[in-house]
Amino acid sequence: MLPIISVANLSKTYASGFKALKNINLDINKGEIFALLGPNGAGKTTLISIICGIANISMGSVTVGGHDIRADFRAARSMIGLVPQELHTDAFETVWATVSFSRGLFGKPKNPAHIEKVLKDLSLWDKKDSAIRTLSGGMKRRVMIAKALSHEPQILFLDEPTAGVDVELRKGMWEVVRTLQASGVTIILTTHYIEEAEEMADRIGVINKGEIILVEEKTRLMQKLGKKRLTVHLLGSLEAIPPELAPYGLDLCDSGRALIYDYDTRGERTGITSLLGDLRTAGIRFSDLDTSQSSLEDIFVSLVHAP
Repeated sequence: MLPIISVANLSKTYASGFKALKNINLDINKGEIFALLGPNGAGKTTLISIICGIANISMGSVTVGGHDIRADFRAARSMIGLVPQELHTDAFETVWATVSFSRGLFGKPKNPAHIEKVLKDLSLWDKKDSAIRTLSGGMKRRVMIAKALSHEPQILFLDEPTAGVDVELRKGMWEVVRTLQASGVTIILTTHYIEEAEEMADRIGVINKGEIILVEEKTRLMQKLGKKRLTVHLLGSLEAIPPELAPYGLDLCDSGRALIYDYDTRGERTGITSLLGDLRTAGIRFSDLDTSQSSLEDIFVSLVHAP
């Protein structure tokens, strides 16, 4: 199956000489939720802007549904719905009017039933006659999503969609995202809430300093780069870690009542058996053991801050 979005050898250099993107190659599959992660200034918004035809390409190419974003802009752009970071809304228009107007901008005929469905799905139906300036920040964010869905796009870009949105509304948004994916819509999102990417995404891409440094299926990424942590709960407390245990790189926590041991699941040996044996030899008794997996946030931080 051909990717619905294909980015090839893409670079973006501004007039000042700043290189915002450097030789980006990225394919996004139809119907997936793809999370693009990166620190501020990494190039996430620039990449999205180019794919959506808002910013110009310096080198390379982008195709959307087989349409070149430059040679066949109208056909490519009609497939895309974009929810930008900034809240751009017509403050004095009603919710119904601004969402309906957005549909018309793409040359779509009026379809009140579709607009009604979008507003209901986003819990905006009871606000349809309200002026946008009277809405909360979270509701305005939902209006932005409604506008992006007004012309029935096959691809939806969500650039920091839950910024400034409370937890309850955030959960409601992700229910909408799952429903859209189930209907065949491809979702590309950037987010500062890495737990959202961990919960929602099928694949993860990490961009840093204008370069894609990793693209991987989420579960495979967690397996490949995730480490596990063993917590040893002690019967007594330690003031310091005995020198003979130094090779394990242990950390002392919980006021000396627990030891933390990080290990790589990819290694042939985890070192747990020898650690427990050395603890007994050192006369350190323990009451319980538990393990936990590295989070996506741990992996992201290690990738971005790697030397």
